[in-house]
Amino acid sequence: MVPADAGGGLMRGDLLADPVEGLDEVLAAVDAFDGALVAGLLRPGAAQAAAVAGLAEAVAGTPLAARVAEAAERAAAGAAGEDHFVALAAARSALLGSVHDALAQRIGEAVGRPAPGVESSPAVGGEKSAPAASGPENGANLLAAARSWLCDLARSGWRGIDHELVSGAAPVVSAMLPDPGLRRRATLLDGFAAELAASCPGATLERVPVRRWADLWSRALLLTVPGSAGERSDGSVTGRLLPLGVDVQEHATAVQAQVHAVFEPADGGAPRLVRAGVSAPKPDTVVGAGLWQLLRPRMSLLGAVSEGRSMELDAMPVTAEGDLVWDDERARAGEPADPFATARVRLSAATAAPVVPLDRHPVRIAVPVLLEGYAAHSEEGGLAFDLAGRPLAVDTDRMPAAGPLSPEAVAASHACVGLLRWDAGEFLLQPLAVETIVRKKTVAVHAGAWAGGTTDKAGVRAEKAAADAVAVLRERAGRLLRK
Repeated sequence: MVPADAGGGLMRGDLLADPVEGLDEVLAAVDAFDGALVAGLLRPGAAQAAAVAGLAEAVAGTPLAARVAEAAERAAAGAAGEDHFVALAAARSALLGSVHDALAQRIGEAVGRPAPGVESSPAVGGEKSAPAASGPENGANLLAAARSWLCDLARSGWRGIDHELVSGAAPVVSAMLPDPGLRRRATLLDGFAAELAASCPGATLERVPVRRWADLWSRALLLTVPGSAGERSDGSVTGRLLPLGVDVQEHATAVQAQVHAVFEPADGGAPRLVRAGVSAPKPDTVVGAGLWQLLRPRMSLLGAVSEGRSMELDAMPVTAEGDLVWDDERARAGEPADPFATARVRLSAATAAPVVPLDRHPVRIAVPVLLEGYAAHSEEGGLAFDLAGRPLAVDTDRMPAAGPLSPEAVAASHACVGLLRWDAGEFLLQPLAVETIVRKKTVAVHAGAWAGGTTDKAGVRAEKAAADAVAVLRERAGRLLRK
């Protein structure tokens, strides 16, 4: 594909297709434990006891071994306490963290860039320390209350949830939200409880989202340990931001746009991979290009992405994980900057930020890459790029309706900037922008092309429909308030 010294595209498609040693065994242990949570651990059967024991066996020989073995024994007897559930959640997180590390290393080898650093990066099946308390913390009682509710969920299982059990989160969330230090946990609990409430009673569910609910449960439980959330801000950066593309994530009641970019420090330091995100609540009637109306006023970077410009940052706050805490007052529009030029010239030298322990999960993998010279073809189940004889699946379902990028444009492309992800046992590419030939000219099509506004007829119609829907909702809300 693209040589490492010319942009660092996918040089080794074979590495993405080759199996990762130990991966299947670790995921099997996690899947079995997740299955045990479906029926709950109040009165575990033989299969559930075996699944919990398998989780303990998977972390044998690590610092977690003794605590998890004790927790597994108590859980198998239906006598697990809060500390035991925390230990089991930590073991599960450790195993998925080791999967993340192994996959990140494989991606680094394939694209010719080093994998991001981690606080601990064991091999698959290796260790990861449980979160430790860092001293007194405000809201310790609220964290304990949240932990108690989450443990009750584990005892009841997803099949055993009802409205009475799920509603137990409401007073805890209400008490946590006013505290900025607890708001992150409160948001997670609130969203998790809302999903469970919409699925009650669990006994009648046709399908249980086993992995998703286990992920939310274990993450929320570990975040109730004092000191586990850590500090989000880790300093500030000054220099030039070169956008690569926009990843749009839409929910019925919320939308988020995450800009992936290369940052060039003003002091001449090595370029870095960074992200800048903006989110907003939304009515379910606002879809497509109308989403940008909700996001645009909150972040000027979206306008720069749409116009193909860089941005000059002055002391912009940034977290240790490479997320810019966006402040429009600290940014101004810069010179034109083509994402494909950025990818070809700067992407191979850009270093990724380290990954904090609780974020080490395969679903969090999203590595910016450049591909050129591939052949696109349709396979059973979707589109794929041929990388020197090895197919790489293209995740067209992730491409937003809020932009002009379409599966047809991707299929006709010869160059692509995208995010390399891993899902359902295989690597996938999420296109952010492609180059294709239109009337003998190279044309770039970007998922975020309408972020700052558009003259495209379809985009204009969607934005007008969204504006009308928002105006109606505001009028109705005003009428209710007047009453």
